[in-house]
Amino acid sequence: MDRRTFLASAGIAALIAGSRPVAAMAQAAVAGGADGRLNALFDRIFNDTLDSSPEFCTALGYDKGDRAAAKSKLDDNSDAGMREDLARTKKWLAELEAFPTAGLSEAGALNREIVGYSLRNQTVAPERFAIDSVIRPYRIFQQGGAYFQLPDFLNDAHVINNKADCDAYLARLDALGAVLDTDTAVQKERSGRGITAPDFAIDLTIGQLERLRGTPAAENTLVRSLVRRAEEKGIAGDFAGPAEKIVSDKIYPALDRQIALMKQLRVTTAPGSGVWRLRDGEAIYAAALAQATTTSFSPDEVHRMGLEQVAEISAELDTILKGQGLTKGGIGERLTALNKDRRQLYPDSAEGRSALIASLNEGVKAMYAKLPRYFSHVPAAPLEIRAVPTEIQDGASNGYYKRATLDGARPAIYFINLKDVGDWPKYTLPALTYHEGVPGHHLQISLAQESKDIPTLRKIGFFGAYSEGWALYAEQLADELGGYADPLERAGYLQSFLFRAARLVVDTGIHTLRWERDKATAYMVYATGFAQPRSQREVERYCTQPGQACSYKVGHMAWVRARSNAQKALGDRFDIRRFHDVLNSGAMPLTVMERLVEARTRALLA
Repeated sequence: MDRRTFLASAGIAALIAGSRPVAAMAQAAVAGGADGRLNALFDRIFNDTLDSSPEFCTALGYDKGDRAAAKSKLDDNSDAGMREDLARTKKWLAELEAFPTAGLSEAGALNREIVGYSLRNQTVAPERFAIDSVIRPYRIFQQGGAYFQLPDFLNDAHVINNKADCDAYLARLDALGAVLDTDTAVQKERSGRGITAPDFAIDLTIGQLERLRGTPAAENTLVRSLVRRAEEKGIAGDFAGPAEKIVSDKIYPALDRQIALMKQLRVTTAPGSGVWRLRDGEAIYAAALAQATTTSFSPDEVHRMGLEQVAEISAELDTILKGQGLTKGGIGERLTALNKDRRQLYPDSAEGRSALIASLNEGVKAMYAKLPRYFSHVPAAPLEIRAVPTEIQDGASNGYYKRATLDGARPAIYFINLKDVGDWPKYTLPALTYHEGVPGHHLQISLAQESKDIPTLRKIGFFGAYSEGWALYAEQLADELGGYADPLERAGYLQSFLFRAARLVVDTGIHTLRWERDKATAYMVYATGFAQPRSQREVERYCTQPGQACSYKVGHMAWVRARSNAQKALGDRFDIRRFHDVLNSGAMPLTVMERLVEARTRALLA
C-alpha cells in the first residue's frame, strides 16, 4: 500500500489527516453478505496501511493502544520501501478486482469502484517511472523532502500529552538524520536518471535547508517545539539537552550532506521549468494531469478551457471594477493598483499579522451562521487558523488545510502564508477563508469524516479535483449566501476564480508549451493582478508539482455542471441542501460524482 499517495491521488497527502475508527466503518452498509465481505477487505487494506506507516498512524491519531510503538518511528522513505509499497498495493488491487460485484449494494459497488481507482493510480508512478508520485516527481524540492515535511509533522501531528509522548518525539528526532540521508541518497540516484528539480527550485530548497541548519541547535524549531509543549503540559524532565544533542550531532551533519548534494545538482540540473525536461516528461505530465483532474482532458483542451475562462471572468470583473471607479488599464493592472491601496493592507508587523488572522476567524464565525440555508447538516468540528511556520514560508503554498485527528487531540488547521502581508489585500481574504474553511475544505472533509455511509478507507481518500473543485464552488456558494460584504470583496472572489482559470493556462504552458518561470509569472500577474512575489511562488509550485494546479477549475466546472443538470431536471423540486448531501458519499473522481448526482436525480423523478 503506497501511503505516500493513497491519501491523495493528486499527490497532496500532507494537506489532510484524520478519520473515524475502523470499528465504525460502513455502519450504513449491509452487515453481512457481499457488502460485509467487501468491508472486511477494506478493513484489511486499512490496517495494513497503518501497520506499514508509523507517520500515517500518527496523522490519523491511531498511534496508541496496540499501535503505540508507531509513535516512536518514522516511515521507510527508501527506494526499497517504495517498491514494498508497490507490491503491497498490487496485492490489494488484485484481491479487490477479483471481488465479484454480484450481490453488492449500490453503495458497495461505488466503494469498490472508487477504492480500485485509487489503488490503480498508486501503481503508476513507481511502476512506470520509479518515482513516488507523478504530481511530485522530485524527492527534494522547495515543498518536498523530509527536511520540509517532518519538522511540521513533529510540531503539528505528533501530539504531546505525557512523558511517553516526549520520549517518542526524541526517538523520532533521533531517526530523522537517517531519514534525511535516505532522501539524499534517493535524490542522488534519481538525478542520475535526470529527475532533478529546476535550478530556481533548488535555490529555494538550499535557502530553506540553510535556514534550518543555520539556527543554533538549542533554538531550532525541532527542539523548541518539544520543550515548549512539555512545559505547557507540566511534564517533568530534561528534554532540551537530549533534543539539542540529537540536532547537533545527527540532524545537522545530515543537513550538511543534503545541502552539499543540492549545490552539486544546482549546477548539473537540466535547463527549463517544466517536466518536459525529463526523459519521460510528456508521459509523466499526461499521467499527472489525469490524476489531478480525474478526467481524460488533453493538455491542449485544458489550456483552451483556461483561456476561455480567463476571458469570461475578466469581463465580469471589468463591470465591478468600473463601478468602483477603476477604469484605467487591463483587469490585472487595475487589480494590481487596488492591491497597493494602503486601505486594503494590514501593517507589515506582528500586530498586523495578528489582526489579519483575527479577521479570518471572524469570517469563519459569520459564515457558520449562514450554512443551514444550504446544508442539511453542519459539522461542529473546530478549526484553527495559523500562519505558515517561518522556516518553510519561502517554499510553502499561500494557503492550505490540514484535517483534524479523529480523537480531537489535534484540531483541523487552516494555514496562511504571511511571509508578505502585501500578498493579502483585505478584499481578497473572505474568498480564501470560504475556500479553506467553510463552506470549503473544512466542511466537505468534516462531513465525509462524520458520514455513516462510507467505510473508513474511503473517508481518508482524497481526489484533488473533487475537493479543490468543491472548495472553489464553496466560494461561489458564499456569494449566493451573501458572504461578500461589498463589491470589492466580490471582486476578490472573482479574482480567486480568475486565478484558478489562469492556472489552467500556466500549468499547461509550463509543462507542454515550454514556458519558462518568468513568462508564466508575468502572465499570472497580467491576468490576475496578484503581486509578483505571490504569483512567482505559485508558478514555482506548478513547475515542481505538474498538473495539481489544474484540479481546482476543472473540478469547479464539474460541480457547477452537476448542479445545473440537477436543477434543470428537477425544476421546482430541486433542493440545494439535498444536492449537497452528496458530500456524505465522500471524495471520488469527478466522472463518478457526476454519475452519482444523475442517479440521485433520476431517483427523485421516479
